[in-house]
Amino acid sequence: MAESDNIVAETAEKIFADLADAQTINSDKKGNWKAPLWKALSEAGLPLSWVPEACGGSGASLAEGFSVLSGAGRFAVAVPLAETMLAGWLLALAKIGCPEGPMTVVPASPKDRITLNTDGTLSGRARDVPFAKEARHIAVLAHGSSGLSIALVDAAGCRIEAGLNLASDPSDTVMLNNIQPVAIAPVPKPFNQTQLMLMGGVARSLQIAGSLESMLEVSVRYSNERVAFEKKISKFQAVQHNLARLAGESAAALAAATSAADAIANCKTFDDEVFLEAASAKIRCSEAAEKGSAIAHQVHGAIGFTIEHILHRYTLRALAWRDDFGSESYWAVELGKLVAARGADELWPLVASR
Repeated sequence: MAESDNIVAETAEKIFADLADAQTINSDKKGNWKAPLWKALSEAGLPLSWVPEACGGSGASLAEGFSVLSGAGRFAVAVPLAETMLAGWLLALAKIGCPEGPMTVVPASPKDRITLNTDGTLSGRARDVPFAKEARHIAVLAHGSSGLSIALVDAAGCRIEAGLNLASDPSDTVMLNNIQPVAIAPVPKPFNQTQLMLMGGVARSLQIAGSLESMLEVSVRYSNERVAFEKKISKFQAVQHNLARLAGESAAALAAATSAADAIANCKTFDDEVFLEAASAKIRCSEAAEKGSAIAHQVHGAIGFTIEHILHRYTLRALAWRDDFGSESYWAVELGKLVAARGADELWPLVASR
């Protein structure tokens, strides 16, 4: 990692440590922590990390932005940071200037589709859009008769049905009914919706990997504090075995997510090798989220299920992030299609290329 990557990551980590402490947030039932955190992130230019300065952003590299997402995962940050970064990245592809404030991206599911009508308006329905209710603007990838376009839409003009994911974070349904975009431009070829889903999937993979690191840290600390039968539970072989399994899941998720992020940061096009990395990362990190969350709660026992304990901030978000931008089952099918299409003789060269 370059020195500049460390500076961006350290800046994000300091902001999270100062303003996104899990225990403080857990005790704040009114959500007063959100405004100061978002203000600090915005002043540091982190939400628009992937937007060139010419389009109103910070001009950071993809690698620098990915380091921010890893930190956000470790703190289980429940603000639209990743969503705004993705929206800014999408708008920057079409050289559309980015407005201030939180944004999100539509569609957030590979099966949803937004249509660009002949009169230049947008129509369609997108489900499970993260933080749509809190977004001021939405970056939309739309399908038209002449190909794909990227549009900037004022969220106030859309019909948004509020919803919640497993962690009780906004996961809304966005309906566009002949919405006139603020700005619109054609997509540079060969970009497509699959590439948007892959980018979002890698962002979620990094967040899941980060949350698993925190689950492991919290679980190890608790096992060294909790005493049963006159000794710390960390001394029991069964607990040691579970912690070792949790460490393995965390390491596997981190390796898969960072490898996929590195592949995207250094690629010129989203080729089959990048698809393999990104799809595999989402699959493996989603599996690790399920297994790791179960282990962490087992180590904590009953106290880990209480709303007062911070563990749920990490486990529920890791589990919720599995479904964003394509579930593990969706990407497993798509990866299988790629392997089948290339043929058996091409499988090992594809794997070995990374």
